[in-house]
Amino acid sequence: MTIILVALLFGCEVAKDPAGQRNVGIVPLLTDVSGLFIGGEPSSFVQFKVDLQEGATVENAQVVVSSGDAFQRVKIADISSFPSDFTFTLGDITEKLGEINEGAVIYIEVVTTRDGITTRSNAALAQIVFCQYDVNMATGSYHSLSADWNSEGDISIKADAADQFTVYVTGLETIDGLDEDQGPLVMHINPATFEVIADKTVLASDAWGETNIAYEGSGSFNSCTGLYEMVFNISTDQIDYGTFTFTFTRN
Repeated sequence: MTIILVALLFGCEVAKDPAGQRNVGIVPLLTDVSGLFIGGEPSSFVQFKVDLQEGATVENAQVVVSSGDAFQRVKIADISSFPSDFTFTLGDITEKLGEINEGAVIYIEVVTTRDGITTRSNAALAQIVFCQYDVNMATGSYHSLSADWNSEGDISIKADAADQFTVYVTGLETIDGLDEDQGPLVMHINPATFEVIADKTVLASDAWGETNIAYEGSGSFNSCTGLYEMVFNISTDQIDYGTFTFTFTRN
């Protein structure tokens, strides 16, 4: 997911950081990241694996968390061996940092010490605290933009009457100047991850002399802003055009 931010690069740091230097000494690795935090759901979680570069050893290692711009890091766990798997719930994080609002970003880092040198990896986990799903934020009038498909214009997204996590997209071919006589594009929002899967759907029978232009793909949904970030494979009966990136932004 999208929607989850992994391997955030913090750039140059001028002030001395009490949590230690980056990429000096032993550099910890964070991999196999999954899950997400959802505001108001203390059981929502993120899990990941921590390891060291092959052959590396450390005297001490711990997982620290912070939120916002202050980066006041708080230890949440010690690491006794490598590799180690960790799972932290939003409840675990708020116990350490206090109340965290929807839309905030939680930073998870690993700090290691060897020969008196404390090191943080330049790759950290930056996890958005997503908002609880609201079908009204996932539907309505949207603006579609795809620079690589050279397409831009307004579309409409409606929810299925029986399943609020299934939505229907209309207008993608209209903004391309075609008669959208098929469709709509069917997309499914995973309520646990906010991953979006778009079923292969024919949207127009005629596409510039070709037949049955179809979209399918995947992406993410931001439950706080209503933003969809999608990658679609676009094809007709005659040609597979390849994959293209789209953003759907609420009007």
